[in-house]
Amino acid sequence: MEENVLYYGDNLYILREHIEDESVDLVYLDPPFGSNRAYNVLFKEENGTASAAQIQAFTDTWHWNEASEKALRDIGENAPVELFEMINGFLSFLGRNQVTAYLVMMIPRLLELKRVLKKTGSIYLHCDPTASHYLKIVLDQIFNLKNFRNEIIWCYRGAGYPKRDFGRRHDVIFRYSISDDYTFNVDDVREDYAEATKERFKHYIGNVRGGRDFGVQKLNPLGKHPDDWWQIQPIAPSSKERLSYPTQKPGALLERVIKASSNEGDVVLDPFCGCGTTIAVAERLKRKWIGIDITHLAIALVKNRLEDTFGNKVEYKVIGEPVDLSSAHALALQNRYQFQWWALSLIGARPVDKKKKGADRGIDGVRYISATPWADRPRAGESKQIKIIVQVKSGHVSVRDIREFRTVMDNAKAQIGVFLTLDNPTRPMMEEALAAGYYKPSIVGDAQYVQCLRIQILTIEELLSGKKVQYPIHENVTFRRAERVEEEQKEQFELL
Repeated sequence: MEENVLYYGDNLYILREHIEDESVDLVYLDPPFGSNRAYNVLFKEENGTASAAQIQAFTDTWHWNEASEKALRDIGENAPVELFEMINGFLSFLGRNQVTAYLVMMIPRLLELKRVLKKTGSIYLHCDPTASHYLKIVLDQIFNLKNFRNEIIWCYRGAGYPKRDFGRRHDVIFRYSISDDYTFNVDDVREDYAEATKERFKHYIGNVRGGRDFGVQKLNPLGKHPDDWWQIQPIAPSSKERLSYPTQKPGALLERVIKASSNEGDVVLDPFCGCGTTIAVAERLKRKWIGIDITHLAIALVKNRLEDTFGNKVEYKVIGEPVDLSSAHALALQNRYQFQWWALSLIGARPVDKKKKGADRGIDGVRYISATPWADRPRAGESKQIKIIVQVKSGHVSVRDIREFRTVMDNAKAQIGVFLTLDNPTRPMMEEALAAGYYKPSIVGDAQYVQCLRIQILTIEELLSGKKVQYPIHENVTFRRAERVEEEQKEQFELL
C-alpha cells in the first residue's frame, strides 16, 4: 500500500471491491449500537417498514428490515455453514429485532475483515456490554476460538450514578489474531509501576524456588507488563482533543492499540472511522491507514482534523466523493441528506441539527468566521464572530427561494448567507441576491476587511471548479480544531 486512503461508502462494499486479501496489519472498529436502549425494547419484535439498517450520522439504532433480510441471505450464500446455522439459532430464540439486525449486518463485514488481515495481523472490536456477549460468539466462529487473545476492559471514571444500579464505567474490546504468529510489541505499551511496588523492590525479596535462591528480583526498567484492563479517561468536555463527535474515543486508547499490534509502516484499517481518531493516531505513529465511513459528514470531519493536526504534510486520497457535476447529481438522487452534508463540506460548514425546535428552519448549515484579528483579541482568546448560514438546494430553484432566504437570515441574525444550488440560478435570483447589499464588519484596530455580498449564490459546479465563498476575513472557527502536531512534538511522542 503506497498511500493513505479515505473511503466514503458502505464498508462492506468498500472491503469487497477495494481492499486486497492479506493487505492490512491491524483492524480497529467501534461499530455503533443503541446501548442506551432498555433490554425490553431491544428484544421486542419489530413489524412494519423502517429505514435501511445502516448507520446515518450520529445514529446508532439498527432495525430489522429489508436490508437485514438481504444481509441474512448474504450469510447463507457466502458464509461458512456453521455461521449461517448459528445466526438462525439466534433468530429462533431472539426474534427479528435490533440485536439480530446488528449481528447479521456485522457478520459479512467481519468475514471481509478477516480476509484482508495479514497472517501476522490482529483485530480489536470495541463494543458495548449490551451486545458484547453475542459478538463474542460470532467472533469465536469467524476468527477461531484458539485465536482469541484478550477481552480488554476499558475502565474510566465519570459523574452521575443510577439510583438502583451500580455505575456503568467500562467498555469491552475483543482482541483476536489471525494466527499464532502475530505482532505484539509489549515493550512499547508498558506502564509505570505503582510507587508501592517500586518501594518494595528496593529491598531483597525472597526468590527461592526448589531449594535454589535466584537472588534479587528486579523490576523491568521499561515498566510493568500491561494487564487486560485499561484505565483511560474519556475525553473531557473542555478538552482540546474533543471535536464534538458523540462517539469520539480518546487518542490514548487508540495509541495503545496501534503501538501494541503494529509497527511503523504497517497498514491500520478502521471501517467505522467516524471523526478519525484511529486515522490521526496512526498518522502520528507513522503507520499507513485506511478509513471508511458511510456519511459525508464524517469524511468532512476527518479531512478537517487531518488539516488542523498535520497541516499539508499528510498525503492521502479520498474515494467515493463526487468529483464532477454528474456524480453530484447522482448523489442527490441517491440520498438528499448525504448530498447536503457533502455540499456543506465543500465550503467548510457544519450541518444544523434539524431535530431541534427554533429558528433553524430553512438553514441547512452554519459557519462562523472570527471578526477580530488575533493582535486585537483579549488575552483569553475571545473574539467576535460572523455568523454565516447556508441553504442547500438539489432541485429546481427560483427567485422566491432567495426572498425566503433573506427572511431566514434576518430571523437567524446572520450577517452572511450562502445559497448552494445544484442547478444554475436564474437572473432574477442573482438580482435579488445583489439587492441584499454588501456586508462590511466593524473595523478593529488596523485590520483590513473585504466587502462581500450578504447573499452569495454558488453552484456545485463552481465549487468543484475551485470557486470559494467570499469572507471578510479568512479564519474558520466553525469546527472545533484538533491540536496541531509539530515535528518537535512527533519526536517527543517517539521518545515516549
